Amino acid sequence: MSDSDRVTAAVMIIGDEILSGRTQDTNLRDIARYLATYGVDLAEARVVPDVEDEIVETLNHLRGRYDYVITTGGIGPTHDDITADSVAKAFGVALYEHPDILAMMQARWQGELNAARRRMARVPVGGDLVKNPVQGPPGFTIGNVFVLAGVPAIMRGMLEDVGPRLRTGKVVIARTVRVEGTGEGAIAAPLEVLAKAHPALSLGSYPFFGPEGYGSNLVIRGRDQAEVETTVDELVAALEGIGAKTIRMEAGAEA
Repeated sequence: MSDSDRVTAAVMIIGDEILSGRTQDTNLRDIARYLATYGVDLAEARVVPDVEDEIVETLNHLRGRYDYVITTGGIGPTHDDITADSVAKAFGVALYEHPDILAMMQARWQGELNAARRRMARVPVGGDLVKNPVQGPPGFTIGNVFVLAGVPAIMRGMLEDVGPRLRTGKVVIARTVRVEGTGEGAIAAPLEVLAKAHPALSLGSYPFFGPEGYGSNLVIRGRDQAEVETTVDELVAALEGIGAKTIRMEAGAEA
């Protein structure tokens, strides 16, 4: 598959709490795995603070470089939830209170909405909603950008409405060769030879250490199944050639 057929995405994680270490992000992992099932490559990820100018600058860079951008965080009711404002500014449009979100929230809270709750109804002009099957208001999409919640369970629910809207690519196939009792220093040379011989594939070495021993998970990733399987065979032969004794195949596994 040519580069022109490759579908790419970037993730922008928004929030001071991520940068401070107070909150541990799991959304990046979940988004990467979800996109992979649609053949979409997660090519870049950024973490930015709750600063409008930085969000705008980063978003404009990412949306111009990749097919899709997914943002997480900053769409709640508090003063530091500025993602909607920043996205609207990046696209040069105004925000408005979406009537469907207002109706949804009025039904949920049974009455007049205060100013904080109404903040969650704001959507950039020209945007569409992203369903939220978990709880609370939906996210939204505009252009090639999907704006999702930061709470992991809610974000994962919103992703289910993102996938069907994506232009899909050919799914990446992954194979792992697990080598035990041999260090990366011995593995590096044959791995480099294979990487140069198969430039369309991604070959990575991920070492592990523990009470039961050490070694590396050698991961081969690509879209051409025949080439992936051939390269696995070549890798196993090369490892046997340097005296690696414990080699195990883990089809479909990552490091």
